[in-house]
Amino acid sequence: MAAKNGLKALVVDDEPDIVELLQYNLNKEGFEVRTAENGKKALEIARAFQPNLILLDIMMPVMDGVEACRQMKEIPALKTSFFVFLTSRSEEYSEVAAFDVGADDYINKPIKPRALMSRIHALFRRSKSPQEESEPIRVGDLIIDKSSYSVTLKGKLLSFPKKEFELLLFLAQNPNKVFTRDDLLINIWGSDVYVLSRTVDVHIRKVREKIGEGYISTTKGVGYKFEFTGSGS
Repeated sequence: MAAKNGLKALVVDDEPDIVELLQYNLNKEGFEVRTAENGKKALEIARAFQPNLILLDIMMPVMDGVEACRQMKEIPALKTSFFVFLTSRSEEYSEVAAFDVGADDYINKPIKPRALMSRIHALFRRSKSPQEESEPIRVGDLIIDKSSYSVTLKGKLLSFPKKEFELLLFLAQNPNKVFTRDDLLINIWGSDVYVLSRTVDVHIRKVREKIGEGYISTTKGVGYKFEFTGSGS
């Protein structure tokens, strides 16, 4: 079924009943839907189909959802796609692993279709929120370009998943202001998504690994701020 609203979704789960449930509800909301029973098949479909939304189970045969997400994040056409994990696993490390590879949301099974669709709509609403056009932010050797979703350091283009980019951009747009983890969770992930505060630490660490230690500082016991010190790489 072709999308009524131009949106496409890929459902990846090895449980046929869940796939059928999700496909039915996404079709009702106007999505064109493709499905896959494992991460390897999902990668093949994603490259050609280029979905706006990917719903991924974590535990699957052949390739699990976390690894599939990691590899999909390397596909340029999926740079602005949303990744939502669906899982029956409740361990904290599973959730951390999902957000570590760039998940936008993490939802526990059994699936409640109305609640799931509400959270999906919230993701798309935030992506359409009006954003003021601006020149690229240039600090030291770092250039952050909102219009192209790109980060350049010393002339080298860096690979930044969507949430890492949004986190860096938000901090850089508010220099020298300390934000708590809760502040960052609300501004980057939104109040509709339940995310562990540790997720912020993971994303900050990954951003620092790419741009060096001279741009984001830690205020112990409080949070983080964008503060160029000229140190680091």
